[in-house]
Amino acid sequence: AYPRNDNHAPTMFWIVNALLAIGTFFTWKWEASKVGRSGSGNPRIICLGREQTEEWKGWMQWAFIFYHYYRVYYVYNEIRVFVSAYVWMTGFGNFLYFDKKADFSIERFVSMIIRINYFPLLLSFFLTVPLELYYVVPLHTTGFVVTMITCWIGYKFENACGMGYWKSRTMAVALSLFAHIIFYETPAVNFLLLFSKEYHFRFQADKYSAWLGMASGLLWGKLGDYMQWAHGYENDQRRRIVSIVQFCGGFGLIAFWYGLFGSIQDKYTYNPVHPYVFIFAVMGWLMIRNCTRYLTECHSTLLEFLGRHTLETYVLQFHLFMTHNVQYIPAVIPGSGADGSAVLKFLNMLLCGSVFLTTAVFARRVTVATQVSVVDLVKNITGTMDTSMTQVVPQQSTERKDSEHESEETIELTKAESV
Repeated sequence: AYPRNDNHAPTMFWIVNALLAIGTFFTWKWEASKVGRSGSGNPRIICLGREQTEEWKGWMQWAFIFYHYYRVYYVYNEIRVFVSAYVWMTGFGNFLYFDKKADFSIERFVSMIIRINYFPLLLSFFLTVPLELYYVVPLHTTGFVVTMITCWIGYKFENACGMGYWKSRTMAVALSLFAHIIFYETPAVNFLLLFSKEYHFRFQADKYSAWLGMASGLLWGKLGDYMQWAHGYENDQRRRIVSIVQFCGGFGLIAFWYGLFGSIQDKYTYNPVHPYVFIFAVMGWLMIRNCTRYLTECHSTLLEFLGRHTLETYVLQFHLFMTHNVQYIPAVIPGSGADGSAVLKFLNMLLCGSVFLTTAVFARRVTVATQVSVVDLVKNITGTMDTSMTQVVPQQSTERKDSEHESEETIELTKAESV
């Protein structure tokens, strides 16, 4: 193995991304929008469904790993946005799940805690590495717990206090924001220093990411109405105009982020403003990715596959694809060291990458099997083996009922197997 700083190769970074783009092209899949569960009416236009979120995670993870591997320093700010987008999805997806299912059961809590933490904790314990090495794991865990608590408060406001749907959920999300501000914008944030300086930095870099995901989830029903109006089947001329405007708007948001913030070369200057501005790039991407009905109905099966294994590839990159806690590049093929030929180094990367990805797939299967077993055990202990969630019939306003159809596929991104 040799130090990863000796593997600084921006050209190779873009070559492997070009190869991913080719793979994306050949695995591009189209599936027409379906009608609602009633089986009647116009097909529903789903923005950010399960396949698309997995695809999104897949290409971001690819860029994240090869950013480390090829030491491409100048895309640091973009990688920070990708990490924040992951945490945003934690707040977004879990908000939709809890808001629709009202499943605040111990089984759901244990299921997600096991899914997120089981494999990283095993690696941390048996390899004697600090858990902060996998800093995204506690970010996701905290985001999940905070979202669950926020949604529980909103549910209680509605059902115990008699508030309407929108008032109860807005109050809960506002209280969550207030708690975030009190903690992160005051000396209280120094509590994280009791754990480590790394946690202190990482949590502040994504201090509002999960909350912004929750806020987006709250408004997702309204966005569903917009998507149906903009990209539905009633008016072809309107659909074309809206697609152009939406694409330009998304491009403008990304250009705004990059022009004022993303282009900052010094990461120590960029990091303090990142938590407040990354959302422009995220929203810009979502606008572009869903600017036509065709794009909402398509996804890459290759990227979807990579996205389903992001937790495992994230933690294993430190030990298999790279070594010594991601500080060294393994050289398995003779002549593929720091001074080796580009061809041999590329072949070495493919070999290590194959082992790395295969192990990640196996690790995911083991984790999910463990997750299911532990949840079944909890159900036996609590006497709820015949039910998968707490049965709740919440009071619903007209607005909430209208938004259920738009969210029922998006909600799938919080399935027990995913992170």
